[in-house]
Amino acid sequence: MPRYMLILHDAMPVLAQMSPADMQAIVERYTAWGQKLGASGQMVGGEKLKDEGGKRLSKAQGAMVVRDGPYAEAKEVIGGFYMIAAANYDEAVALCRDCPHLDLGGQIELREVDEMS
Repeated sequence: MPRYMLILHDAMPVLAQMSPADMQAIVERYTAWGQKLGASGQMVGGEKLKDEGGKRLSKAQGAMVVRDGPYAEAKEVIGGFYMIAAANYDEAVALCRDCPHLDLGGQIELREVDEMS
């Protein structure tokens, strides 16, 4: 079955303003959503990313270039990802409909994994 990565964008400003009780409630919603996908066998993996930006790697004239980032140019915030199994994009979209991230005003980038094996 094809795998799809759900990349979670742009909800950090809302999350940063939440009270501890509201934050706990949203964490519980994310957990319940993930458990629902796991129970159906469609959760392949996923993690929250650390708030620090990580690094963006490239090469220039054969030398490694390391920049703070990975979203230094776009100032984009990626909060985490899920990896799900779905028959096609339509099914993957349907699985995302009740993701709490969308209720926070965030966006989900949905990308099919290119099985390179």
